[in-house]
Amino acid sequence: MSKKIALITGATGGIGFQVAKRLGQDGYTVVLNGIEDEVGAARVAELKAEGIEAEYYGFDVTNDIAVTENVNAIGNKYGQIDVVVNNAGGLGGRSSIEEMTTEFFRFVMALNLDSAFFVSRAAIPFMKKTEGGSIINYTSNAAWNAGGPGAGIYGTSKAAVHTLTRALAKELAPAGIRVNAVSPGTIDTPFHQQIKDTKPEVFASWKDNIMLGRLGQPEDVSGVISFLVSKDAAFITAETIQIGGGQALGI
Repeated sequence: MSKKIALITGATGGIGFQVAKRLGQDGYTVVLNGIEDEVGAARVAELKAEGIEAEYYGFDVTNDIAVTENVNAIGNKYGQIDVVVNNAGGLGGRSSIEEMTTEFFRFVMALNLDSAFFVSRAAIPFMKKTEGGSIINYTSNAAWNAGGPGAGIYGTSKAAVHTLTRALAKELAPAGIRVNAVSPGTIDTPFHQQIKDTKPEVFASWKDNIMLGRLGQPEDVSGVISFLVSKDAAFITAETIQIGGGQALGI
């Protein structure tokens, strides 16, 4: 394939790094985003050692000014952006809505919703310079079931990402830009290291709620994203793909 550019936010570890690695193996020049510059440099070095063209841009995806400046720099350097993977996000903590501070509410919404909006908005002009680009957002089972204890606002933010995905798909279809979302279930990453270390029996039991009988791996997510941004998915847009081994239905 001719060289194309993929921007992956929150790409210094876990799922994000595996997505960057897979897209690099697919032939993309991958631009990793994060907020830990030393880790970002190490990840880029790891990818380059495998023959993947990669670089790192450190900026906070919840800061609209920083997002615009950095995405513009990326787009101007390469002349286009073909793929955006809005991987950055997270739980942010837990709080009941009754006791939730405005600051915590805004933090979680910014981490999951604002970030996807800011990055997509900044990238769209550069994606319109391609022969059809692709945006991938991340939603969650929590968008459907409103989240576990103290995670109601996380679920709310991810439900908003689901709707943002469909809104972007409608708006960008005339430009040939496809917009889809993935909804990972429980994926075995360093995100869960604390509970692995403190309550290994609880962590081990999580697979019992998954139809396929195992936790997901980052490769399970990166493979689906590789497909969604490829020509094989050229007629797929406005969709959300569950990647959870049947976890969303429960057993």
